[in-house]
Amino acid sequence: MRYSILTALLAVSLTAAAVGGAVPAQAQTLSVVNPAIVQPPRVSTLPFTDSRELMAPSSLRVATFNASLNRPNAGQLALDLSTSLDAQAKAVAEIIQRNAPDVLLLNEFDYDATGAAAQNFNTNYLNRSQRGANPIDYPYTYAAPSNTGIPSGADLDADGVIGGPGDALGFGDFEGQYAMVLYSKYPIDTDHIRTFQNFLWKDMPDSSLPTDYYGELIQSVLPLPSKSMWDVPISVDGKLIHVIAAHPTPPVFDGSEKRNQRRNHDEIRLLNDYLGADGAGEYIYDDAGARGPLATGSTFVVLGDLNSDATSGGSNPAAITALQENPLLVDPLPASQAQELSPELRRLAAAHNPLGTADFGPSTGVLRVDYVLPSVGLPVRDAGVYWPAAGQVGADLVSTWPPVSSDHRLVWVDIKLES
Repeated sequence: MRYSILTALLAVSLTAAAVGGAVPAQAQTLSVVNPAIVQPPRVSTLPFTDSRELMAPSSLRVATFNASLNRPNAGQLALDLSTSLDAQAKAVAEIIQRNAPDVLLLNEFDYDATGAAAQNFNTNYLNRSQRGANPIDYPYTYAAPSNTGIPSGADLDADGVIGGPGDALGFGDFEGQYAMVLYSKYPIDTDHIRTFQNFLWKDMPDSSLPTDYYGELIQSVLPLPSKSMWDVPISVDGKLIHVIAAHPTPPVFDGSEKRNQRRNHDEIRLLNDYLGADGAGEYIYDDAGARGPLATGSTFVVLGDLNSDATSGGSNPAAITALQENPLLVDPLPASQAQELSPELRRLAAAHNPLGTADFGPSTGVLRVDYVLPSVGLPVRDAGVYWPAAGQVGADLVSTWPPVSSDHRLVWVDIKLES
């Protein structure tokens, strides 16, 4: 689906300004008409055997994993996953099976409107044992369009050429590249899902938008989310938990204007404001035109690859620090399994960031960029980062460079469900 700034501005002039609780007309011009894919329960599924040791039945495991299941061409991921032979997908599936989350967000999973890639991964990889790990099945799946790869019609990266991934509304070679998908063992409340793909950056009060870099024409069509932001309610034994998912842009690959660093900061701020602490978030509107933040008193989990480490890396740490310190949530500070080993291994792990969730190689190192942050009403039983040390089962899935799976690690939090 193609867009241009001129087309967007024409649409603005024809639709006029929205009033009351309606979404602004300029936001409507960027709407993607492809419906979100929510797969209903299948008639028959593989039996689920929990591979987690000592996991209490009254717990819910929520996980996020940037699985790097992106491909260079549209449709290629669905094709690669149409058989059970893709080596990377097998490694990713084994990691998921060995951690067995009940709710799982995968970042960098290419979106297709048919849902074929998400279905194929569940059927051909998660449903099949990988090297003896217990198969897992997710009867509920949610995926929705992403801003990645949608042409802006402008030279956003200032390279003198209009077109290409750097000039898309979110970096990508095709629409839906680097998107995300949510898997769940529990029913999704489809009637109350909110998405924020079209929220314009300029509509955030006191934003970090570089107005000297992006002119008014570009500002009128440029969304803040580089992919999207979702609020997906899940019904867990009668309790509604809002899964608030996002994948802000990397805060690098820009110039002195710091457009990507600023966007990353404000995407994280959008997440934080949406929680509604101290009256924040009243300015936010979703893709259906509804305004305001998450309802007061809601139970939630914020999760995703947020591309920001509060102590290292290229991001502005202010936003991620504010999110971690939000009084409405808790940060379980999950650490890798290496922290439980010998003093020597603990020393080596500490040198490589004990809370790290991604290894970006020798030049950047290990950073904490992937988060699972439950609301204060969800008691945390345990948390961790799946990063087996040498000699442990699964170490070969993450130990090489580049890893056979992903440069990120799966992060999980076990939540105690009150009876």
